Amino acid sequence: MPRDKTPLIQKIAQQASVTFKDFLSEENGEHKPLPEQHEQLISLVTALGAADLKLDPRKSPGPEEEGAQSQSPPVTYMHICETPEFSMGVFLLRPGTAIPLHDHPGMNGMIKVVYGKVSVRCFDKLDSNGVDPPVFEPPLAHSQVPSVCRSVLHCVSEYSASSPPCLLTPQSDNLHQIEALGGPAAFLDILAPPYDPDNNRDCHYYSILQSSTPSSENSEETWLLEIPQPEDFWCGGQAYPGPQVSV
Repeated sequence: MPRDKTPLIQKIAQQASVTFKDFLSEENGEHKPLPEQHEQLISLVTALGAADLKLDPRKSPGPEEEGAQSQSPPVTYMHICETPEFSMGVFLLRPGTAIPLHDHPGMNGMIKVVYGKVSVRCFDKLDSNGVDPPVFEPPLAHSQVPSVCRSVLHCVSEYSASSPPCLLTPQSDNLHQIEALGGPAAFLDILAPPYDPDNNRDCHYYSILQSSTPSSENSEETWLLEIPQPEDFWCGGQAYPGPQVSV
């Protein structure tokens, strides 16, 4: 039998197209991917490594390089492809850097580390109706109050190249922070559907508020403040070196 020479990343793109085909249909009000197809996509993504993307794992900079590194973007993005159903690309994180706490409104996500190690800290939003926020330190300005939301810390997990993908849904783990641990890291990122500010799918950033009074018996409950993109975070661009993808 002839050997299948289709690159793994092409198979992933094709499977993502099938998995999220009816994602935005009126019948799929909760934006859930097709279960069987989703499992096939997870299986393909789990097998992905840096070599499949023609990525050479970056090394931690030496002392003479650290000054130059501090002037470069903390995070770099390599765009692979985008359709109305999903987008796919690779994020490269410098040592000690993080993608700040942010959300993917109404979107599913899949994060697969291809080299290095990352910590992913995930929060879920809670219903704030009828719940009075605690007293914060420092106190919030009156204009900031509408930007506060109640949440719960759902999990803090570490992922490496040998780990299965981290899964995000519109309902669970949608707010998250991704931090490189012990050196540089890279991960494949799939979002379905893609960001689209015209359809209320824009990225929002958050900071964790410190309260001077307990707000709940749940020690993992916390309050978040929506903020502008942090000044010390920006994302650069770089050409994707791997197999070309068509969808």
